[in-house]
Amino acid sequence: MPKSLFQEIVFTILMVFVMVYGMICYNISLSLGGMSNDVFLKAFGEMPIMAPIAFVLDMVVAGPLAKKITFRLFSPQKDNPIFIVISISICSIWFMCPLMSLAATILFKGGFSSTLIPTWLQTTALNYPMATFWQLLFAGPIIRRVFGLIFRERK
Repeated sequence: MPKSLFQEIVFTILMVFVMVYGMICYNISLSLGGMSNDVFLKAFGEMPIMAPIAFVLDMVVAGPLAKKITFRLFSPQKDNPIFIVISISICSIWFMCPLMSLAATILFKGGFSSTLIPTWLQTTALNYPMATFWQLLFAGPIIRRVFGLIFRERK
């Protein structure tokens, strides 16, 4: 887990890259009706737009709220660390999924049209299962491992 602002920024950059890229691939696949090799390249086209949005939202909104909720529920001194990790992850998904789905709806699915609300709700509903799976079973464990290798504690 990050122990300084610098580490928090590095962790967030790593997590944003993996989460945003995976979710962009998923959403492009949904819009095309299935996965293809083109999806992987097309996703890089949206990364310069969506990654900074995700970084700011995570650093300013989702991250602080996820930690606030988690540390009201769990104590690092008393509770198993896995509960804290899972709680922060789930709370982050809880906030980031609708926020990022709103950004994607505005930027890529018709903008501020009369169908904004239903399109956003549908996008959020479709994204929640994938975001949860991707975060808890892929991005989270991999990024925590990579982060741990980068910032090894010297004994």
